[in-house]
Amino acid sequence: MLRHFYALVLLLSLPPTAAVAQSPSIDRTDMPIIGDSLRLSQAAAQLPATAPPLSRRGANQTWNYTGLQPVSQRVERYANVNTTALTLQFTFGPTGGVNRATLVSPQNLPVPPGVPVPFTDPVEFYNLSNADFRSVGFGALVSGFGLPATYQSQAQQDVIYRFPLSYTSAPDSSNSYFQISVPGTGFLSRKRKRVNRPDAWGTLTTPFGTFQTVRLVTRLEDHDSVAVGAGAGQGLTLPVQREYKWLAKGIHVPVLTITTAVVAGQETITGVEYRDVYRRIVTANREAAALAAVTAFPNPISAGSALQLTGFASSDRRIRVSATDLTGRLLFDRAALVLQGVATVPAEAFGRFRGVAVLRLQTDQGVAVRRVVRQ
Repeated sequence: MLRHFYALVLLLSLPPTAAVAQSPSIDRTDMPIIGDSLRLSQAAAQLPATAPPLSRRGANQTWNYTGLQPVSQRVERYANVNTTALTLQFTFGPTGGVNRATLVSPQNLPVPPGVPVPFTDPVEFYNLSNADFRSVGFGALVSGFGLPATYQSQAQQDVIYRFPLSYTSAPDSSNSYFQISVPGTGFLSRKRKRVNRPDAWGTLTTPFGTFQTVRLVTRLEDHDSVAVGAGAGQGLTLPVQREYKWLAKGIHVPVLTITTAVVAGQETITGVEYRDVYRRIVTANREAAALAAVTAFPNPISAGSALQLTGFASSDRRIRVSATDLTGRLLFDRAALVLQGVATVPAEAFGRFRGVAVLRLQTDQGVAVRRVVRQ
């Protein structure tokens, strides 16, 4: 009997390492709430040399991304549905049925840069429950009138997370479709397939701190359609996008999100964003921060399509654009006019090239470098 007593004492005295070393379980308490103002930093799409590879997956991993440097910041805010236009409250409020939302956040609609649209103040409505966190629709103002856009049905809403979510959770998916239109004014729709797959858990360190996380890899397949006025609409099937998201307890948004585009099996990083505190952007100077806003669209781009460049400073009227492949071979070097904030590179400039191209944009603010994938 005494021998069993000592064995029990020894067992209880062991350090609780095994109990701690497990995947976090994400639930509704770890999602955004009304009143949240969450600051996010954006880093360059070129990861630091010290950053771990995205292929690092499995149990009890360690990821060190302390080398990330912010080039810009934004604040993601969540509010009560009753802060929106009355027509939006009617659609997404307590009487909204399957479209009832529990919170709302300003979000950009999927409109290509440079395409003029009559919508302003776009927002996205979400429903948070014990079962999942999902998008239930969008809203925008058209001439001051609140215009709602709901998904075709509850079964076609975009389910962002299902709970509980941990490393051992099975993959899940959703197929969604919404459209928003005003006769004679414009039309916008998106068809999306989302597949979520947890593939790792472990310790993540960023400039914001160190966290126990579960990593979720989200695969997005989107088809967007947009038309303005009485003009012909344009549809665009976007290349497959992946979001690598590290989720932690109590943070409300991913601690780190790395977004990639996949074309012909080749994966290219297109965005890096992480939870952060306010930081003064001193990448080099204010001009460098302005250059961070320059965007190439669409990216990836299909053969036969022109490339649009946006985000230039108001002083930019004419830029110089050159492109090389990954071996350094020059594809083109040409001037481009900036009209209403948009510069266009015609499809002919690329010739028959397919693959990853490195763009060098010479502006009044300096030089911006961007990668684009041409299918």
